[in-house]
Amino acid sequence: MSAAEQPMAGKPLNLGDFRTMRANGEAIACLTAYDAAFAAAQESAGIDLILVGDSLGMVIQGHRSTVPVRVDDILYHTRCVTRAVTRPWVVADMPFLSVRSPDYAVEQAGRLMQEGDAAMVKLEGGESQVDVARALADQGIPVCGHLGLQPQLFYKLGGFKVQGREAAAAQAIVDRARALEQAGADMILLECVPNAVTQAVVEATSVPVIGIGAGPHAHGQILVMHDMLNVTKGRKPRFVKDFMSEAGGVEAAFAAYVREVKSGAYPQPTHGFG
Repeated sequence: MSAAEQPMAGKPLNLGDFRTMRANGEAIACLTAYDAAFAAAQESAGIDLILVGDSLGMVIQGHRSTVPVRVDDILYHTRCVTRAVTRPWVVADMPFLSVRSPDYAVEQAGRLMQEGDAAMVKLEGGESQVDVARALADQGIPVCGHLGLQPQLFYKLGGFKVQGREAAAAQAIVDRARALEQAGADMILLECVPNAVTQAVVEATSVPVIGIGAGPHAHGQILVMHDMLNVTKGRKPRFVKDFMSEAGGVEAAFAAYVREVKSGAYPQPTHGFG
């Protein structure tokens, strides 16, 4: 993509912008990034939201799961990203055990915002997830709840598996999404859930819902950058599309991804789960 075709960096996006995008039916284009160069390229391509994900444990550090990632790791990479971009909303992951209590979560999230300049934190978690979200929101910290497949539960789940296939499990995801919103969460991320579960969460909540392997009903889509560039080792999930092979370059691949997310061309129902 030529310089003339690249979107100009605009004013920083905020939560109000994402609510407006949801209301207007404009899809939110999101990717992970972990350093300045790729973050800047994503901004040039028009990415709306960048997640500094604990997926860095696998694609950057070479671990088999996200469990070994520490807050200091996320903080370092968040600093790298936020220095490089202006317009995208930057979300920092709360890694394994960083949300073990509401007070501890507030302390760690505060570091990611004060020292890393993150605009929002994303959290996984069990029964305490709602209490943690409430504590963070009470301190003015924007929160994205993460439901469905939670990679930090890799060992407990026995691997990366689709969640919410059974009726009771699906309803539990919908109920948790509603509870997170009521606790003050500003966004929900759904990972590897059936398309119908995503649709139910969208209908049950009023915040933007971002999907990864969750079908076309979400208000936005996110992929791990390395997956969509086809540079990840091993078998990629079925919901991932290789944007690099047709684009022929990194920035062109990012731009193609943004276009397809915005137009609804990606994901198709076949990129999700029935």
